[in-house]
Amino acid sequence: MLVLTRKTNESIIINDNIEIKVLEASSGKVKLGIAAPKDIEIVRSEIRKAVESENKEAISKIDINKLKNVLKDPF
Repeated sequence: MLVLTRKTNESIIINDNIEIKVLEASSGKVKLGIAAPKDIEIVRSEIRKAVESENKEAISKIDINKLKNVLKDPF
């Protein structure tokens, strides 16, 4: 992991096409601005972890035999 210190209005560039800029830092929080191409997905890590957890839970509830039957005869 690369650790950097940045001040307000300073930024870093990733791969020549992603800029992460510190917009504000106060009260133990940092507000970041991210400029990236539209095809780059940007997701907060806690959201990604929650979705992954929900997906794993949903998969564990699937009745594989029912799924096989649905896939064999969808109509």
